[in-house]
Amino acid sequence: MQRVTITLDDELMSELDRVIATRGYQNRSEAIRDLARAGIREAAQETDGAQDCIAALVYVYDHMARELSKRLVQSFHDHHELSLSTMHVHLDHDSCMEVTVLRGQVAEVQRFAESVIAERGVRHGRLFLVPVERQEQEHAHGEVPNRSHGHFRVP
Repeated sequence: MQRVTITLDDELMSELDRVIATRGYQNRSEAIRDLARAGIREAAQETDGAQDCIAALVYVYDHMARELSKRLVQSFHDHHELSLSTMHVHLDHDSCMEVTVLRGQVAEVQRFAESVIAERGVRHGRLFLVPVERQEQEHAHGEVPNRSHGHFRVP
């Protein structure tokens, strides 16, 4: 293991100490190692656009924004090969939240998510990517005889 010295401003150090307390880390080193690992994984996903992924796109929008609901539905229809399912939640009189499960290549999923988040009237949006590997398998499902079909495996 190597020792590294870093300099953090007081505000960032306070935020890090809050994370340490909230998550129950034993010390700052453990927290910084976990945050570094998470950042490295995220950066790796962003650079390998051809890798397959599943993802959750979470966004909050103003349902009264002109034609926004219609534009969102059309966009999802135009990218039906990426979209698996959407859950819609009414937050208040003006705001709705949707959580959409997406599947495809990282670059395509990111591009689509960015277009949804960029729509006028979408107030907040975030994409959570999980890298997967495609596997073809032949096996039975209950009474259904063996057949070959694909699965996604989280490495």
